[in-house]
Amino acid sequence: MTNQIDRALAFSALHVPGTPLVLPNAWDVVSARLVEDAGAAAVATTSAGLVWALGAPDGERVDRATALAAVARIAEALTVPVTADIESGYAEDTEGVADTVRAVLAAGAVGVNIEDALYGAGAGGPLRDVGEQAERIAAVREAADAAGVPLFVNARTDTFLSGAGRVDLTLERAAAFRSAGADGVFVPGAVDAGIVKELVNGVDGPLNVMAGPGAPTVAELAALGVARVSVGSGVAQAAHALVRRAARELLDTGTYRSLADGLDYGEINALLERGR
Repeated sequence: MTNQIDRALAFSALHVPGTPLVLPNAWDVVSARLVEDAGAAAVATTSAGLVWALGAPDGERVDRATALAAVARIAEALTVPVTADIESGYAEDTEGVADTVRAVLAAGAVGVNIEDALYGAGAGGPLRDVGEQAERIAAVREAADAAGVPLFVNARTDTFLSGAGRVDLTLERAAAFRSAGADGVFVPGAVDAGIVKELVNGVDGPLNVMAGPGAPTVAELAALGVARVSVGSGVAQAAHALVRRAARELLDTGTYRSLADGLDYGEINALLERGR
């Protein structure tokens, strides 16, 4: 893939219902390189994992430039396409959202997740008005088209995470977002097989499901017709859990069992040396 347009087209083509694109989300260069080295066809960032690594909580608590500088470092380090989680767009208005998209493209990414959650209201807070969110998605689409890059716009709706959780509401929002220019729809929190099937049947476009412990397997989601499976901050959370276990073991018992399965020092160095 010689240029950003080629990467964008290749990334879009990976969204096949029944043969889903599987994305173990990364948050920095080393996690992204490890995901790529494991055989991933593309790499998605996790906004939560990325800002945690920067020392901030999730929920647009860092500015656009800081977040996208981290995305740029990831994109520069990889040969596979990168899609960026831009939370709700790092902007209050549509022109600001368009500026964010231009910055995403400058960072080298070829896809975005943009969500409809309203920050500042706390966990499970309200969603943006569907019309307002559609306008924001249209701004994403127009900015990417003006730049000549077929950016994959993954419209995230937090209907299930917010507690609204109705399939009819989700499909209504999905239809509006698709009409506004979204390429795919992401519904985190929906993992019940029956609900996922309803969403697959009702969404006019590729459906992204966020999986994790207790969710159907990738093979089961594929059989339901899902086109994209990601894990959000799940890998980052597991990595940070290991840090806490290892620290507590070392401080409490003075032993090192938690470190036994660590990656070899030389292997990590060699992975990051490749291509430099």
